[in-house]
This record gives sequence, C-alpha cells and structure tokens, in this order.
Amino acid sequence: MARRRGVMSTQFKEELAKELGFYDVVQKEGWGGIKAKDAGNMVKRAVELASEQLMKSNKKL
Repeated sequence: MARRRGVMSTQFKEELAKELGFYDVVQKEGWGGIKAKDAGNMVKRAVELASEQLMKSNKKL
C-alpha cells in the first residue's frame, strides 16, 4: 500500500508538536518516533484550529 502525501505542512506540524510538548522527540527520532497518542492529539488539535478558522470566516460573511 502506498503512503499518502501529507496534508499538513512540515512547519505546521512542528508548531503543533511544540505546542503539545513532543517536539524534542521529533528532533531526535523524526516523525516516526512519536507515540500514536501524540499523533492523534496533533490531528485533533489541527482539526480544532481548522474549525475555529472556519467559524471565523463564516462570521465575516
């Protein structure tokens, strides 16, 4: 099975990792070194931020 290309930019993922407190693991071991729970939390936070942005843009309309 082929891997899908990521939707989030590397910079955005790094910002999320810093916010969630596991960026040191990313620096030492790469993205493959993070725990599944951390990856899930990163996706959850990205969805929260996207939802907030969507609500803000809808209020402007």
